[in-house]
Amino acid sequence: MNQQFDFVRSHGLGNDYLVMDPAFELTPARVRLICHRHLGVGSDGILVVAKNPAADFAVRILNPDGSEAEKSGNGLRIFARFLFDHGYTHKRAFTVHTRGGVVRVQLLDDDVRVEMGRAVIDRQLTRLDGVGEVTALSVGNPHCVTIVPDLKQVDLPKLGPAIENHPAFPHRTNVQFAQVLDRHNVRALIWERGAGHTLASGSSSCAVAAACYDKKLVDSPVTVQMEGGNLNIELDRDLNLVMTGPVEEICTGTFSADLRRRLGI
Repeated sequence: MNQQFDFVRSHGLGNDYLVMDPAFELTPARVRLICHRHLGVGSDGILVVAKNPAADFAVRILNPDGSEAEKSGNGLRIFARFLFDHGYTHKRAFTVHTRGGVVRVQLLDDDVRVEMGRAVIDRQLTRLDGVGEVTALSVGNPHCVTIVPDLKQVDLPKLGPAIENHPAFPHRTNVQFAQVLDRHNVRALIWERGAGHTLASGSSSCAVAAACYDKKLVDSPVTVQMEGGNLNIELDRDLNLVMTGPVEEICTGTFSADLRRRLGI
């Protein structure tokens, strides 16, 4: 990264990340401090420039609680735009390695398109005590989708962490509640593993679209409407997913001497 700044701050529909190419180790404690909304810079996570021979580029996705995520749809769109805008590549299509697999990204005029891979549904886990019928699935990271008739009746601050930490998910899970509006539109609320209530999430949008498509409630393409905005999800009958949506860079920044001292760098 340009050494004139420590991070680039961007968001995808209100889901904000810091992109960093740091010269120091991002320990869980440092991640928690940097992401703290009052004591640090504040963000929904950190995207770290990495290397892996399996792809053109690689990214580590760090949650604000210091844990590491397998995949993030919004994070991948942000990371792809960062790589292009800050001179890491002049190509508009390339591959990125994540812990959840290699994805192909394409920069369009205003949006970023990401081939998110195939959704895999857990056919054994269909109900949770206290919740009812659910769809548990992976899109490279774990999700649990509950389809409801009215999102206004969902107590997300109560149900979100309860499902995230449910014993059925030993590594925790991302949580979504979905309301089908018509054959091509679904509204969703999101509770992200390690982050909590989130305005938008790319992988969550893919999970919601896949769960509704699997139940034959929607047809492709699906627009997933979240509090932060909309994402377009394309699916085929094998549940291969392609996500398209916007990214905006907010600013670049440097850590103050005080924050550096607390970080121990």
